[in-house]
Amino acid sequence: MVKMDFAKNKLHVPAPQTRPGDAPDFSNMRLSEAGAARRPDPFVDPHEIHDLSFDLIRVLDDEGKPQGEWDPKLDPETLREGLRHMVLTRTYDARMLRMHRQGKMSFYMTSMGEEAVAVAQGMALMPEDTLFPSYRQQGLLFVRGRNMVDMASHCMSNERDNLKGRQLPVHYTWREGNFFSISGNLCTQFPQAVGWAMASAYKGESSIAASWIGEGSSAEGDFHVAMTLASVYRAPVILNLVNNQWAISSFQGIAGGDQTTFAARGIGYGLPALRVDGNDFLAMHAATSWAAERARNGGGATFIEAVTYRGGAHSTSDDPSRYRPKEDYQSWPLGDPIERLKQHLIVMGEWSEDRHTQMQGELTELVHASLKEAESYGTLSSGSKPPLSTMFDDVYKELPPHLIRQRNELGA
Repeated sequence: MVKMDFAKNKLHVPAPQTRPGDAPDFSNMRLSEAGAARRPDPFVDPHEIHDLSFDLIRVLDDEGKPQGEWDPKLDPETLREGLRHMVLTRTYDARMLRMHRQGKMSFYMTSMGEEAVAVAQGMALMPEDTLFPSYRQQGLLFVRGRNMVDMASHCMSNERDNLKGRQLPVHYTWREGNFFSISGNLCTQFPQAVGWAMASAYKGESSIAASWIGEGSSAEGDFHVAMTLASVYRAPVILNLVNNQWAISSFQGIAGGDQTTFAARGIGYGLPALRVDGNDFLAMHAATSWAAERARNGGGATFIEAVTYRGGAHSTSDDPSRYRPKEDYQSWPLGDPIERLKQHLIVMGEWSEDRHTQMQGELTELVHASLKEAESYGTLSSGSKPPLSTMFDDVYKELPPHLIRQRNELGA
């Protein structure tokens, strides 16, 4: 019998490389040179592209020039549109954060540093494709033309809120835009997206689904369910894991990010898995277009890890200064997505600092006017709220007798 020395057994608790007060250090990141990753045919056997789960698909180099096979060769107008959507998203977020501090809403989450993920992917998809987002994908709504007054009204839970005060702020939904309701329960949208995609395939439709979760959510059981069903049934869905390095207060190693890349998890399910620079608008657009072509033409699901960085707090209920260096975002080696796309357009001769400043001013005015109008319908602390009777709406197609009685008892 082998004698075990239990004194040597120790529980391993992953810890981040740096803590508050330390200098930011990203030296342990797995990076690739821009243009180095190969671009296979979209219908390649997933077993032939395991390297793309460990490499990093990048298009823009440090000078803002596109490199390699993944360059989507987007025209200048499309690039300017993407830049505008990203700047609008950041401007909106900043203003909404200020309104929270003024007591006009109860909660908010910004997407600073992650704008390219939502905007580039949203622009690479078709309007009829259904989106199953998580937090920080408000850029999808701007891409699809959602009215900003309605977005802000939801966050302030006023009389114009399309969710009638029954969801946390930032938990948007927009049926007309094929934007599925955001859930506060993490990772539930992954199996929902796969189920929707399976139904689309069963009905012979061409629409696909796309979903997003954070890297921390990949530790949930719903992740395994979704990945298994997506693989077995070749569901036409793009499953995106946004690795912004942090859950609400724990770093990505707690979810397994120190063991291997998150993209590598797709290998075990037999899915094509791509690890992509999430701060590179061109790379995110190209990878999403690749996955959409595969899904739309019977190739099944793709798993994408978008490597990015959460520039701000997880939410207004979080203080990142308690668990990470204060200036870490400025040291993030993949840079800022807005600055990188702006620089690319300038290098192309299709943009300038003056035009950028002018656009920022115009969007600031647009956001200010839209949020002022939204406030006219009420805020968390003032104005009208949705009628009490609406608490019985939108749950059942036909209201059951016991709820009819309750509504009558309330005089609603």
